Amino acid sequence: MTFRITLLLLLLSSTLAFSQNDIEVRVFDLASLQPASGVMVNLSNPEIGYFQQTYSPEDGIVRFTAVPISGTYYVYASENSEFYASDTSSFSLISNTDRSLTLIMPSKRQYTLDEVKVLDDVGGVDINSLNGVVSSSLSVKEIQEIPIEGRDFTRALFRLPNVTQSTGFYPEAPFVSINGANGLFTQYQIDGMGNNENFLGGPKFSIPTGMIQEITVLSNNFSSEFGWSSNGVFNVTTKSGTNDFHGEVYYQLRPGPPLDGSSPFAQRDLTGNQVKDGFRRHQVGTAFGGALKKNKTFYFLDFEYTRDRKDNLLNSPSLGVNETVRGYNNFTYLSGKLDHYWSDNIRSTVRAHVGFVNVDRQGGGLEGGTQFPSAANSQDRNSIIVALQNSFKAKRFKTDLNVQYSRFDWNYGKPANPESPQTTVWDPAEQTVAILGHPGYRFNSIENSGQVQNKWAFFLGKHVLKAGFDYRFSDFVLFGGGNPNGNYTVKLTQEELDAIAASGIGADLDVGDIPDTAEVVNYAVELRESTTGTDQHILGLYVEDQVQIGRLRLNLGLRWDVDNLSKGGGDQLDLNNIAPRVSFNFQIDEKRSFRMGYGMYYDKILYAYYSDALQFNSTSADYRAQIQELIDQGILPDDTDINQVTNEGNLVATLPNVDYLQGPSGDDLQGQRENIFSNELRILNPNGYQNPYSHQMMIGYQQQLTKNTLFYIDVMHNRSNNLSRIQNLNAPEAYLIDPDNVVVRSPDDADLTRPIPIYESRFAVVNGDTLTGIARNIVMTENKGKSRYYAASFNFTKVRGDDKYALRLIYTLSRLENNTEDINFRAMDSNDFEAEWGPSINDRTHVISGFVSYYPIKGMVINFATLLQSGQPINRIPDATIYGTTDLNGDGRSFGDAYVGNSDRSPGEPRNSDRLPWSVNFDFGISYTVPMVSHGSMEFRMDIFNLFDVTNLSGYANNATQSNQIQIGPASSGTLTRRNAGAPRQFQFGARYLF
Repeated sequence: MTFRITLLLLLLSSTLAFSQNDIEVRVFDLASLQPASGVMVNLSNPEIGYFQQTYSPEDGIVRFTAVPISGTYYVYASENSEFYASDTSSFSLISNTDRSLTLIMPSKRQYTLDEVKVLDDVGGVDINSLNGVVSSSLSVKEIQEIPIEGRDFTRALFRLPNVTQSTGFYPEAPFVSINGANGLFTQYQIDGMGNNENFLGGPKFSIPTGMIQEITVLSNNFSSEFGWSSNGVFNVTTKSGTNDFHGEVYYQLRPGPPLDGSSPFAQRDLTGNQVKDGFRRHQVGTAFGGALKKNKTFYFLDFEYTRDRKDNLLNSPSLGVNETVRGYNNFTYLSGKLDHYWSDNIRSTVRAHVGFVNVDRQGGGLEGGTQFPSAANSQDRNSIIVALQNSFKAKRFKTDLNVQYSRFDWNYGKPANPESPQTTVWDPAEQTVAILGHPGYRFNSIENSGQVQNKWAFFLGKHVLKAGFDYRFSDFVLFGGGNPNGNYTVKLTQEELDAIAASGIGADLDVGDIPDTAEVVNYAVELRESTTGTDQHILGLYVEDQVQIGRLRLNLGLRWDVDNLSKGGGDQLDLNNIAPRVSFNFQIDEKRSFRMGYGMYYDKILYAYYSDALQFNSTSADYRAQIQELIDQGILPDDTDINQVTNEGNLVATLPNVDYLQGPSGDDLQGQRENIFSNELRILNPNGYQNPYSHQMMIGYQQQLTKNTLFYIDVMHNRSNNLSRIQNLNAPEAYLIDPDNVVVRSPDDADLTRPIPIYESRFAVVNGDTLTGIARNIVMTENKGKSRYYAASFNFTKVRGDDKYALRLIYTLSRLENNTEDINFRAMDSNDFEAEWGPSINDRTHVISGFVSYYPIKGMVINFATLLQSGQPINRIPDATIYGTTDLNGDGRSFGDAYVGNSDRSPGEPRNSDRLPWSVNFDFGISYTVPMVSHGSMEFRMDIFNLFDVTNLSGYANNATQSNQIQIGPASSGTLTRRNAGAPRQFQFGARYLF
């Protein structure tokens, strides 16, 4: 509460804010290729009325500080007695990223006026002469030309180097991965400020392309200013208004069948959820900006709405139902930005984003299902972001104060009938014929966050000294657990089934239509209808010195971060997160540079595993006695405080043989809470949580081949430690499987080898006392995982210039190995994580990505984009038809996601021992812009994704539980069951009125 009051006062008392950058111009004498001094260098941006000029000093380096990111800039040098005039190509700026340029001055002593044309060989694309950061960007022009599905910015990110489409662990997991690492730890930013939902870690607001000026990825060796991620940073620079009123109105259609290619596999919508038949997408929107006062106050607004139509099949032959159930997804995004220039030294902005996302689960299934419309539910992902910033500059320093408030409301299962119980209906053979009523669970996470940044830069001769802090606060509240109205499983007789079918009720069947005489096989009800949650505070401090020594630029940085959740179930914070970062950039000449760097990067504590430890926990006397026994055995530390590691979490009571719709309420069953046996419960780690971190090393070379072409190579090595994983404190003894003589251990036998043996799957005996309110598995998150990444990235870029084409080509050769894959990753056998070393789920050896734009005639752009990838790993699991189970060691985890250790591996196979085939994908886009007679122009566009209709089994964004990366039997079997595939050929059409 204190923080909220403080944040409110900051919001009310501060002036507004504005994102600003520095521009460094290196001025060379073309004749000697030495620095040129005494040259008047001008920086101009007519779109916002900005103009600065200064003379080049002895070292030829001109620095323009605190430059607004709005509009288009030009750098040019005025003619004087020694040199002819010179200029660079136009360019725009990226938020939180400084820009370096090279200006070549033709000497009047060496060249006649006719020879000034030699300047055409420089200036179109520039080498980075500032630092060793590994980064790349997509400009607004490239974003508008390449095919992007649904105007969703995440569908453009994998066009950047070191970024690939990923396999996640839930449908809505982040779409992409940087360097193959877990996308939950990637930082998403808008204009340099946070855009992560902090429960799991994906983007909070999915900013549409109409609001985007530039997208940048920082993949390695970035500045000390950036923290809370050892993975990487995606930063979106938003559009701003200019003196000229301009904008667009658009309509975009994805018609779906019959134009699309056919596929037996489900596809994914923009949120990652599966869709199939009858899918169609409509999108409309407008974006426009201008000046409220010329050269002073600018605005930009964006509104976009998307509606997906999708059909499911409701199929229950026993009830005489076979119908199509139609559903809709709705996405509404609103953004606004207001910039004001108080003076040459003080500038301000306010920016706001509001998103409403609703994903329909209307009933039925992709191939046919038994969820009736009465059990319909939906997923809401609603977000609000309001950011304010200040920037002030003087001759020797500049400072920024940035303040942001955001809210994210994630209701994962919003029931159409919130007061209803759930009823699962079986036929006499115990096959499910209907699911009715409530979805059966609750998950509604609400996060209110604040962020404050203060950044300083001092310009001290050859030094640029930077320092600042970044503080973030998040307040989490989770409404979770089972159904407080109760979940019934009922078994009907044939006569009862026939009576329902004969009634003609069809798809309108609901909970109240099941006869009172139905046999209740099981009844479950949530015992604690309440919330869990806590606050997370993260503070980062940094200092950095950029030293200029001739053509050498040395960057020395130090960062320190602290996260209050690191104390876990103990008393000590993780206070040793000190991260040195050092890099240098040596400009060999005006067209070539060599750079190296090393840095340490710390991750935040992911709130999800802290929240899970609160929610799936218990304070029963039996459970506390079980934990005390783990302490007595030395499995937990002697100083473990049971009160600090436990929490009164959600708990479900189950009863057989109750009357239908007459089951007791949670209040009636509170007495059972103390005695309910659970398969698994969690605790907070009494040792606390260590922030994951990585050592990152890189070496790179850049060369500007011509004015319009640039080649560079970056070689990288990341060594990550303290990665999250799950330790089972009551794991059975390790059980060695001989691949030549497989002997399966039964769950009962395995239970008897646990540190606290479990008897009859329902109780334990501790110090002579029989305990039932316990758990078979007691798990906690630990931070002891590791990964190792090696990569070389080769990049060639050509901007259009005076030619009819532009292109970008990227080739990455890489390898990523680890011994943990995700926050819920478990070792296959008795916490033996050393046996888990293997290729990562997102490891790829080869990635070839590129796109080319061709401009055959005025107004027409043809774009080809390609993505070629070697296959992702296959995890081989046991063949249950041979062994009778996939749980060979009997530890009870023979279900769920094989990628987080919930099943054993095929005997003799290490983790991820096989590979899927290569993925080959080509996209095509063509647009034609026609000038209007009165004003503006019309653009007509067609995109074709997967142009050649290739069936790709690997490489595309996917959910691990649905992917082809889990296969049965050893690699030698050659078994490849096709569970899913990338999207077939798909069409997208659009029209834009530009003004």
